[in-house]
Amino acid sequence: MDSALSTAARALSVGDPLGALKLVALRSDAPALALRGIAMAQLGELMAARSLLRRAAAAFGSTEPLARARTVVAQAEVALALRDLKVMHRELEAAARLLARRKDFANSVLARLVQVRRLALLGDVDGASRALSRLEVRRAPPRLAALAGLIAADLATKRVDYAAAARALSGARAAALSARVPALLSEVIAAEKQLSAPVARLLVDGAEHLVSLAELPELASSARLVVDACRREVRLGKSAVSLVKRPLLLELLVALAERAPADAPREELIARAFGARRVNESHRARLRVELGRLRVLLRDVAELRATPAGFQLFPHGGARVLVLLPPAPGEASALLSLLRGGEAWATSALAAALGKSQRAVQRALGELEQVGRAQSVGKGRAQRWVATPSAGIATTLLLVAPGTLG
Repeated sequence: MDSALSTAARALSVGDPLGALKLVALRSDAPALALRGIAMAQLGELMAARSLLRRAAAAFGSTEPLARARTVVAQAEVALALRDLKVMHRELEAAARLLARRKDFANSVLARLVQVRRLALLGDVDGASRALSRLEVRRAPPRLAALAGLIAADLATKRVDYAAAARALSGARAAALSARVPALLSEVIAAEKQLSAPVARLLVDGAEHLVSLAELPELASSARLVVDACRREVRLGKSAVSLVKRPLLLELLVALAERAPADAPREELIARAFGARRVNESHRARLRVELGRLRVLLRDVAELRATPAGFQLFPHGGARVLVLLPPAPGEASALLSLLRGGEAWATSALAAALGKSQRAVQRALGELEQVGRAQSVGKGRAQRWVATPSAGIATTLLLVAPGTLG
């Protein structure tokens, strides 16, 4: 590797993409293309980064398999940031194995960390946790140990395990300080703030207060009926019913739970679920149908009873009703609860999941984008929305170090 490439690689390894581009922006040889691609990814220009990395991988070809494998790992990181979870799975696995055979321990660990993050975004938290536990992270460079700590904290958060998430972030902070990469330390600090921030509003007997992740396990293990509008499910003890794909039924259940132990008037339920201002017999008939469907879904945890004025929610065993709502009122907060799962969403899918109009969802997404909480990927019909990249996403792109690509 010549001096310009080596200097550019060092700049990228400490999070200085502009410094790297000054040295390689006008070059089109394979190593320079790879470095330019990673620099563009660090700057957030992910589509340009993907194009440059593809050109670099093609230029390396079969004559330089090690360099090509490292470029494939960078491509996979960019694909992860774009939430393109279906592509490059086989290529990434082949690259990880080749890097391990060639004794490139650091980049083989990074490849495995990308695979772990992919599993987490696909919703396979258990599989991701098992894959992460098999990695020899303690022998890895500090920047990779920090990245592994961030991913471990993310997985613990998905399991609602505050203590494990806090321990993982503590280790990530120590590793990030040792690595001396400002961008990486910033991600750790942001993750720590997010861990301590309120994750929901708890409504009990008409009183509302904010709750943190540390308080959720106690609520989940209590002998109370928990109507969780954030996870879109209802729980009683070990029984849980998912309403992720039934937004209208979820809206009805939340309205009933907010009123419990009193009954919810029919007019209120119709307004909440159907958005009707003037109630007619058609609305009443539809309400009976939807409540019948909800009654079937809740049969293991609660029952619905008709009253002269409306309907009441009765948990089995006389349990109290708790309602968990998104941390702030409005569509934006509800959207963020969905986007934090990691998946890429079309506006039509978000509208269907929330039971809101597509125009209302678009306005809320615009608000989230303005404050840096969400971003769009792609254009036209292919446009998807994701939460702003967090731990393990390609904004850190720590692949490159001196000598990595040549």
